[in-house]
Amino acid sequence: MRQGAVRLNGRPARPAEPVAEGDLVEYALVEAGPAAPSAESIPLQVVYQDGDLLVIDKPPGLVVHPAPGHRSGTLVHALLGLGGDWSRAGGEARPGIVHRLDAGTSGLILAARNDPAHRVLAAQLADRSLTRTYLAIALGSLKADQGVLEGPIGRDPRHRQRMAVVEGGRFARTRYAVQERGRQATLVQAELDTGRTHQVRVHLASLGHPLAGDRVYGGARAAALAERPMLHACRLRLRHPRTGEQMTFETPPPDDFNLAWERLR
Repeated sequence: MRQGAVRLNGRPARPAEPVAEGDLVEYALVEAGPAAPSAESIPLQVVYQDGDLLVIDKPPGLVVHPAPGHRSGTLVHALLGLGGDWSRAGGEARPGIVHRLDAGTSGLILAARNDPAHRVLAAQLADRSLTRTYLAIALGSLKADQGVLEGPIGRDPRHRQRMAVVEGGRFARTRYAVQERGRQATLVQAELDTGRTHQVRVHLASLGHPLAGDRVYGGARAAALAERPMLHACRLRLRHPRTGEQMTFETPPPDDFNLAWERLR
């Protein structure tokens, strides 16, 4: 439906639209992509690697794994292009992927070379000993210098392509601290206690401060201020899945993030 392949009574159908007896539904079968992704030569900025894991500084715009509309050119295809073994614990279509970032989000992402490493890292995500810290440019001025945002996140019942704080959603908690205040926006550091889809974007938007560049949660005003949602995964802390060594990785924001903040401060 999102690709316009379904029509209801002669017009494009919407995913949430009810269907009644006597309605005419017409659809075109969408050609399936390959069952498993293949290796592609895509440059990656590798921050760290060993026989168990890789840490990559993902550029904005790079999709993490294959999905409708993105059958090639993803981080998964790039990982396969590096050669060697990759974990399959996350599924055949997502070799190596332990967690994900939105396509528009830049910064650190973790990949596992083998299933035992994947399972240990996934357990750290679950018990919150693996921590992820983000920098975000939120519109307006947050009242408090720091705080905790809690609100269950699930599909927006009115816009199924979006997430929202909704009754019955999955528990989500984001800790934030203001780093700098500008004239039009606030530079915020956010740390995730949970890992829900679009969590930082949804929580800050629910507070009345959507991210600069985030058309989905901030509308045309936010979209006019940047080319993408201004969110950067700047720090990753974990225990090595084999040795137990505590490891911390950091990466500065890319140029487009810095330029957006300079304009808005």
